[in-house]
Amino acid sequence: MPAPLTLVVVHPSRIPALALATDLVAVVVFAALGRVSHAEAGSLTGLIGTALPFLVGAGAAWATPWVRADPVSVRAGLVVLVLAAGIGFLLRWGFLGRLPLSFAIVAVSALGVLLLGWRGLSAGVARMRGPRETSRS
Repeated sequence: MPAPLTLVVVHPSRIPALALATDLVAVVVFAALGRVSHAEAGSLTGLIGTALPFLVGAGAAWATPWVRADPVSVRAGLVVLVLAAGIGFLLRWGFLGRLPLSFAIVAVSALGVLLLGWRGLSAGVARMRGPRETSRS
C-alpha cells in the first residue's frame, strides 16, 4: 500500500525566502534546459552566463512592492516573468548584439511555465488543504 501524501507546513515568515529561491531555481532550470537543447550543457560558467541576465531581471522584480507583498501570487509571478524576460533580453541583446524572435518566444513560454507553474501548484495545494483552524475554543 502506498504511503499517504503528507504536506509540509511552512511557517509564513519563510514563504518569501522560499518563493525567491524557487524563482531563482526556475530561471537556472530554464537556462540549463536551453543549454541542453543546444548541446551546450557541459560548462558551469556557460550556464551562469546564460542564466545571469534573467537572474538580474528576476532580482529587479523582487525589488518591486508587487512581488514582495504577495510573492506566491500569480500577479507576482507575472511581474517576475515580465522583468526577468525583459531585462534578460535587453542584457543579452546588449552583450551579444542580437535577439532572435524565436528565442524570445521560447524563452517567455518556458519562463512562464516555470515561474507561474510553481505558483499554480502552490495555490492548488493550498486549496486542497482548505482553511486552517486559527483558534481553538
